[in-house]
Amino acid sequence: MEEREFETNAIRMQMDRSGNLEHSVPLYLTSSFVFEDAEDMRASFAEEKDRNIYSRYTNPNTSELIAKICQMEGAEAGYAFASGMAAVYSTFAALLESGDHIVSCSSVFGSTLSLYNNFFPKWQISTDLFNVNDSAAAIEALIKSNTKVIYVESPTNPGVDILDLQMIGDIAAKHGLILIVDNCFASPYLQQPISFGAHLVVHSATKLIDGQGRVLGGITVGEATLIDKIYRFSRISGPAMSPFNAWVLSKSLETLAVRVDRHCENALGLAQFLEAHVSVKMVKYPFLKSHPKYEMAKKQMKAGGAVVAFELEGGLDTGKKFFNNIQMLSLSANLGDTRSIVTHPASTTHAKLSPEARLEAGITDGLIRVSVGLENIADIIKDVSQAIEKATL
Repeated sequence: MEEREFETNAIRMQMDRSGNLEHSVPLYLTSSFVFEDAEDMRASFAEEKDRNIYSRYTNPNTSELIAKICQMEGAEAGYAFASGMAAVYSTFAALLESGDHIVSCSSVFGSTLSLYNNFFPKWQISTDLFNVNDSAAAIEALIKSNTKVIYVESPTNPGVDILDLQMIGDIAAKHGLILIVDNCFASPYLQQPISFGAHLVVHSATKLIDGQGRVLGGITVGEATLIDKIYRFSRISGPAMSPFNAWVLSKSLETLAVRVDRHCENALGLAQFLEAHVSVKMVKYPFLKSHPKYEMAKKQMKAGGAVVAFELEGGLDTGKKFFNNIQMLSLSANLGDTRSIVTHPASTTHAKLSPEARLEAGITDGLIRVSVGLENIADIIKDVSQAIEKATL
């Protein structure tokens, strides 16, 4: 195929047209597909033919979405799921066995930490956590004879810390481990973890890939041999993405680059405003020069992403007043939406964790996460500014 730029591939890469010669890909809202005769049916189930059988296995719409994400991430294969957490859980479940061990960064999504703490132990799957600032030696010290996976997010949720993906990739290669990277905060447009040594990349497509808060979705892409295991687990356990959601998400990818460019522009503008504000105790954004991993972020990412984390002087009490005085921005737990969203991680996305576990993940009680949307930056800053002023009176 002729080499084209990211934006062009996102728009022009789609399934072959049907006999109707449609310009936009149609929806394939069908649970199953028919066979020509008994031999066609037998050969299809025997996997002697590469064809659609049942939408829990494959569907033209999900196949197109997977192909697009694989192309963007530089991956060999993938599988699309009903949600981001379905992708995370099914990826682990397909690859791990009783007695296996995970090494993970402590700064990951709250539901992922809940898998580690509340569910995996009953299957004798254990986890050791490292801090975002730990050295390679400290991470390697956690690796055991039964360690199978290293799992990280970068940027992290919700503190937007940056991990050295090349260092983690080198550790995984040295010890023969599977490196899985949650690339949700960056999107395939800003960062491709496979180029730094990741074997699998996971996305909550609900976030920037959809970008408009409409549908749930998840996807895992990476090495074909690993994806085959994930596919075989998932076609039996049934967490498949619906064709409708896949169609929506595939169309959303056509605008991913232009949307994320605006997200990043607005987020940097808000971060710079917050950094200069007298009532702001701390602000983190990967492309702020004050971010402790600013140089690393520039090396790994095209731009800083949509999420800004900050804390007001006065901690939790002031933070509550801030949320109660927001007028335009949405109070929600989602992110990556066209609409700007403010979230209090300690009482929402990470509320199920103990206070100690939240602190280990870099989440203070007063931390505020802003998913910066596509509104005019002046209006975003105006709303945040008035809420800060009222909260700090």
